[in-house]
Amino acid sequence: MVESICIFLGSSPGVNPVYARAAAEMGRQLAAHGLTCVYGGSNTGLMKLLADSALEAGGRVIGVTVQALRDKEIFHPGLTRLHVVSTMHERKMKMVELSDGFVVLPGGIGTFEEFFEIYTLSILGFHSKPFGLLNINNYFAPLDALLDSAQAQGFLKAPHRDVVLRADTPDEMIRRLIN
Repeated sequence: MVESICIFLGSSPGVNPVYARAAAEMGRQLAAHGLTCVYGGSNTGLMKLLADSALEAGGRVIGVTVQALRDKEIFHPGLTRLHVVSTMHERKMKMVELSDGFVVLPGGIGTFEEFFEIYTLSILGFHSKPFGLLNINNYFAPLDALLDSAQAQGFLKAPHRDVVLRADTPDEMIRRLIN
């Protein structure tokens, strides 16, 4: 049973307002489905919009960060809970522990790294939780092309390529994760 979803997304808003709308809608949809939102805890960019919208819709939001960032960044003051760990690896492992599935929204290098860690852990059998890319504004088309190329060149097996869920809207993604 899926009770909590970890969302990986940008700590900046991006240049196109469609990303902000998608992050806010994801927060609302998580709350509407009774799902706890797990994310990095930041009070900036898309991360703030996600948390704000989930909380405003009556949802639960859990942040997970590392002490080094806790000392530098501003974290969302309204979180249901904030976990502070020592390392980035511990942070991701805590997010895996707290979550029943994962959704990746547009973001930068940190978001890509989080996606690939979850993907790798899945391929290696360290978790069997569903995860997917929310392809807002066709943002992940280049990543899909890279993964297709890796498969075509023999570096990614078809079953491993097919495990990544894809959706264009938050509601569609949540429905894929919980069914």
